[in-house]
Amino acid sequence: MTSSEMLPGEIRPRPVVGRLPRYAAGKPPVAVDGLASYKLSSNENPLPPLPAVLEAISNQTDFNRYPDPLSSKLRAALAEFLAVPAEDIVAGAGSLGALNQLLSTFAGRNDDGKADEVVYAWRSFEAYPISVGLVGAESVRIPLTADGRHDLDAMAAAVTVRTRVILLCTPNNPTGPILTTAEAERFIQAVPSDVVVVIDEAYQEFVRASDAVDGIAMYRKYPNVVVLRTFSKAHGLAGLRVGYSISNPGLTQYLRVAATPFSVSQIAEKAAIVSLQNYPLVVERVQSIVDERTRVTSGLRELGWFVPEAEGNFIWLNLGENSTEFAELAGTQALSVRAFGSEGVRVSIGEAEANSRFLELCANYTKAPRRS
Repeated sequence: MTSSEMLPGEIRPRPVVGRLPRYAAGKPPVAVDGLASYKLSSNENPLPPLPAVLEAISNQTDFNRYPDPLSSKLRAALAEFLAVPAEDIVAGAGSLGALNQLLSTFAGRNDDGKADEVVYAWRSFEAYPISVGLVGAESVRIPLTADGRHDLDAMAAAVTVRTRVILLCTPNNPTGPILTTAEAERFIQAVPSDVVVVIDEAYQEFVRASDAVDGIAMYRKYPNVVVLRTFSKAHGLAGLRVGYSISNPGLTQYLRVAATPFSVSQIAEKAAIVSLQNYPLVVERVQSIVDERTRVTSGLRELGWFVPEAEGNFIWLNLGENSTEFAELAGTQALSVRAFGSEGVRVSIGEAEANSRFLELCANYTKAPRRS
């Protein structure tokens, strides 16, 4: 039933809600007799949290109390770990929660009724258009290049007097390439200094490219840069929802006003702190996933597949109109992958057996994307 077909007196959502896409979470795999099932559709860490993290939170009992609304202990731990002032850190329910706080602060609909603009590459993180639309702002989507990269020249050209925020996702989800330091810095210098530039680094720990942009270095240099990071991926804490933004005091003074109180629970804060304290072990686990990523991308290229440079914990298959077919075929092998309409398929790096089965599937698939 559309909004125009609703009965008189029926409760109606804001008009924008009917225009927004629905967030489609990665589906679990379908059970197949004789095969172990693997979920490769949500960019989750296939490894559980560190044993020290599980032990630290196993006896926590203070859930009858509200958590610290400022996540002070976590911010102090991050400040030491990242060598940034704790005052520059604002915690949120994952990096998406931190992003929503940021958009609520700096973009929306003005007193004159006109919508602010938020510029971002597309395709990129699926939640961007939803989050932008819900705050009343207007999305300006700039198509990716053929190899899955941000078209920064086109993004800079799209900036207008109504542009308030620009979102840069690096590595880009779902395609995988990073932004380099040189190109990111040129871009930041090219846009007005009163536009907030968000460097979304949810997969930063998986990056191995030597020329990759470091969001924190950019935040230190440019007052309009905000960095988003999360404990969901590398630390294996996706279910606990803890992330954060880093920005200069000129921005955090406003972000704290819009920050959702109590968004990071006691157990999430504790888990994140202990994971930071054991970061060398996190690095070992991340490297094991990077090693598997290298095995998968090399294997696909040996099969003749075109795969964009992958710097996250996932790869992108530019399968176009064959995307749904491929995802369904993967399902027959007890693998769930994420098809994005008729654009392509994202496959998370999972357990070694899952990755091997995926490569076997690709070896027998006759519609592989090739570099044009």
